[in-house]
Amino acid sequence: MIPLPLARIAEITSGALAGMADPRAVVRGPVVIDSRAVEPGSLFVAIKGERVDGHDFAAQAVEAGAVAVLASRPVDVPAVIVGDTVAAMTGLATAVCAELPATTVIGITGSAGKTTTKDLLARLTARIGPTVAPVGSFNNEIGHPLTVLKADENTRYLVLELSARDVGHIAHLARIAPPRIGVVLNVGTAHLGVFGGKEEIARAKGELVEALPADGVAVLNLDDPLVAAMAGRTGARVTWYGRSEDADVRAENVTVDERGRASFVLRTPSGAAPVALRLYGEHAVENALAAAAAAYELGLPVATIAEELSEAEPRSRWRMEVTDREDGVTVINDAYNANPDSMRAAFGALDALAGGRRRFAVIAALRELGEEGPALNEELGRLAGGAGLAALFVVGPDAEPILAGAEAAVREAAGRTPAAHAEAPREVDGPPGAGEPPGTGPAARLSPVTSFGDAPETGIQGATRVSHAADAAQAGAELSALLAPGDVVLVKGPRAAGLERVAAALLGGDRR
Repeated sequence: MIPLPLARIAEITSGALAGMADPRAVVRGPVVIDSRAVEPGSLFVAIKGERVDGHDFAAQAVEAGAVAVLASRPVDVPAVIVGDTVAAMTGLATAVCAELPATTVIGITGSAGKTTTKDLLARLTARIGPTVAPVGSFNNEIGHPLTVLKADENTRYLVLELSARDVGHIAHLARIAPPRIGVVLNVGTAHLGVFGGKEEIARAKGELVEALPADGVAVLNLDDPLVAAMAGRTGARVTWYGRSEDADVRAENVTVDERGRASFVLRTPSGAAPVALRLYGEHAVENALAAAAAAYELGLPVATIAEELSEAEPRSRWRMEVTDREDGVTVINDAYNANPDSMRAAFGALDALAGGRRRFAVIAALRELGEEGPALNEELGRLAGGAGLAALFVVGPDAEPILAGAEAAVREAAGRTPAAHAEAPREVDGPPGAGEPPGTGPAARLSPVTSFGDAPETGIQGATRVSHAADAAQAGAELSALLAPGDVVLVKGPRAAGLERVAAALLGGDRR
């Protein structure tokens, strides 16, 4: 953050100094919302959440070296008192960014892949100037201004994620740090129930290109029709990326190795170079292309772009983290979040990485899908049930549609009809009512475990075992008992499901 005296911070935020705050005391950063992250010279922003009130940690923050606290009520330490601390932090970030005319702001949005693309692009921009980018997925109304406030006079590139949970959110974030380059990855089904349809999602994502200046650049995915249509919503120059032959920056001759890592020829208007990704899953190609297209617009040579992309390792946790245990069991931890599109990509990565090895998956019901939720979760179940798994664990509530889809896929793969499926007995280890077909009762009635497949009663020897587990702990314990050396496990679900705990259990604790 650029150094600012408390008097100036109070002026920017329309706040009042309190607690014997020295108006000449200078905040040099960082600006933090966690008192444990305070360093000498910090500004601690006290946010009142549902379970924790940051104001209760004001004294602790000042003792750790914070110059003052940005607070919404009086605290017994030097403070700037404002009406709304999040709004005040947003105003402060807007003012700081306006004082950095030499900094190029690059915004990235999309339904999936934002964090990976941000990590790749930040690596690329770091080759040509000091870069600030968010840790993990700091991409909302709190994380976004916090990231902006890390920038100072030396920052040349500010690489930001912009997320949306409603129309207008991205426009709001873009006003805090006006982008000169805007990257739109895709329009998928994440938060479908919140928006009401993919067209509304596209409307929200397109706010990024609408925020670009006339001398800016919109980097758009030519392979996604809803993204391609955004070209008509901006006065900025458009650069296309994708696998299409018409894309300015494209991937040619894509191949995938036995570990599920893609290689391709990166083609640009000024030349080509080979790329061998260390990221897992063929879907990483699109993220790499988006980062490459933005870097190309910044003047990086194609050989340099290809070199950096080939050396990049996964940077943000719980996103396609692949770990091999000493016994040869491979765990794919992609538990940070999930939607229908990312689930398909994850199962594709599992298929490529597992090859002929025995494979397992732990998933949970997808959320925020609105009226289409049951159908999309049943489709997910069919995807998982047809993925050649030895066993599938569905964790947590609202599991019935996934279980129904998975079991239907197993039956169909074995040549059984849906009618036979409905009449066949099921192997059950649980309380009364646990054996009822999916959809006939609350998820609690399926706990602790409902299993199907590889049982004499079904007549389908060797079929996928489909189980419901009440929580991540139970899934981890059940799965651990089944694993043998050489097996491959995919752990993938919405963030609220906490499936990273399954991966941690399988790996003997969270190594991160």
